[in-house]
Amino acid sequence: MHSANFTAAAGGNLNQLIAAIDAASGDEDGLGTRVSSTQWAILAPYLQSLDLPAGQILFAQGSDDRSLYLVESGSLSVHYQDAKQRVRLAIVSAGSVVGEGAFFSHRMRSATVQANGACRLWALTSLRFGELSNRQPAAALALVMGAGAVLAKRLANRRLRVAAT
Repeated sequence: MHSANFTAAAGGNLNQLIAAIDAASGDEDGLGTRVSSTQWAILAPYLQSLDLPAGQILFAQGSDDRSLYLVESGSLSVHYQDAKQRVRLAIVSAGSVVGEGAFFSHRMRSATVQANGACRLWALTSLRFGELSNRQPAAALALVMGAGAVLAKRLANRRLRVAAT
């Protein structure tokens, strides 16, 4: 368990995010604990907090936003329409990530993500990730290895595949 107090660029505190990630570390969709306490302190200034009210769309299918979002609290629904106009749905909960598909692939968003209730997220934009990678490569690598593991688990699980956005 992490005990230090981490403050992000927007003045927010990462302790609740870290606690959510720790709590979800055994979950199929959890980010896990690949990031050390020291690395969280390094990552904090690169993240921006984002509060979504119930029903708010984080990003829409087809948009070109490449940010990676870490979910501190709440849950988000992920849905898209396939070629036969069927809506596919997955739920992403606290302690996981969303947006990793476009973050890694440099492609448009493959699904729409919407808050089921009030949610708190932490965003890492592609620009900030570039800065992080140049200045603190070990911390950047730890975070992307965790996000990559979530992506791999989602792609291997047919039910969760839609959550790879």
